[in-house]
Amino acid sequence: MNMNFKCKLPIPAEVKSEYPVSEELGKVIAERNEKIAEVIRGDNDRLMLIIGPCSADNEDSVIDYICRLREVQEKVNDKILIVPRIYTNKPRTTGKGYKGMLHQPDPSQKPDMYKGIVAIRKMHLRAIQETGFTCADEMLYPENHRYLNDLLGYVAVGARSVENQQHRLTASGLNVPVGMKNPVSGSLHVLMNSIEAAQSGHTFLYRGWEVVTEGNPLAHAILRGYENHHSQSMPNYHYENLQLLDQFYEAKGFSNPACIIDTNHCNSGKRPFEQPRIVKEVLSSRRYDERIRKLVKGFMIESYIEDGNQKVDEHVYGKSITDPCLGWVKTEQMIMDIADRL
Repeated sequence: MNMNFKCKLPIPAEVKSEYPVSEELGKVIAERNEKIAEVIRGDNDRLMLIIGPCSADNEDSVIDYICRLREVQEKVNDKILIVPRIYTNKPRTTGKGYKGMLHQPDPSQKPDMYKGIVAIRKMHLRAIQETGFTCADEMLYPENHRYLNDLLGYVAVGARSVENQQHRLTASGLNVPVGMKNPVSGSLHVLMNSIEAAQSGHTFLYRGWEVVTEGNPLAHAILRGYENHHSQSMPNYHYENLQLLDQFYEAKGFSNPACIIDTNHCNSGKRPFEQPRIVKEVLSSRRYDERIRKLVKGFMIESYIEDGNQKVDEHVYGKSITDPCLGWVKTEQMIMDIADRL
């Protein structure tokens, strides 16, 4: 085997014991996560915004951003439920480039997975302690999920991971909502298969154990656009796309049919300033069609303190070092505009 086994990492239980969740904080997490689940189940009519940086690269700027979201949440609390993105794993198409805080807690330094595991747990803990927000993260590596499973309010499975069996089966054992993104091809058939797998029970191998799951009824769809045969970005948030997804859901008869619209990636062609316009169009579709209003539970938006993105060595505070994001001024205005339209 052409691998160099560098060091053995602590198991999740060991890291959790070093950075534990207090009994009081556990109650905060449970209450908060029930509110998120209520939106996916349709028991709460608030619109959910899963919003934040493309990747969480710096703890202080990420927490600064989330504290700003906390202030806005108080202004729109009757209409919108905000779930901050703290994405600590960054999928890379070619495997090159910054792979997230899990790999590099300091983006300018070499990878250190142990320091990364500690850094991401501390950051998620701090977010809850300072704002009361349980946040969203991407499950890029299913075997690493248990380092954070007691802290998260929402989990996403990416477009390149959603066809992978281990991701699907692990999603079936999670007790929070899991958004399954449509694959890069855009196939709704593949997307429905991933949701069916995640909502079903399974027996499989996980972290050296034979495990049994009962299925996750809160697994649902995320539409993020797709690439055509010429590698061009194509949207799938239009009214007709949402109608088609609703028809797929009706044919399958899944529990808790739900959809989140990812306003960046192929839906915007990675043009972050298009995100407010996309939101407005989808809100119009929700107003026009009651079935779509019930299906579309919210949006996934890439946003940070500063507009755009930068190279790792530029060191602009609160500016993305991966995909370009919507800056704070535009973000706050967009959230207030959404509330006015609901």
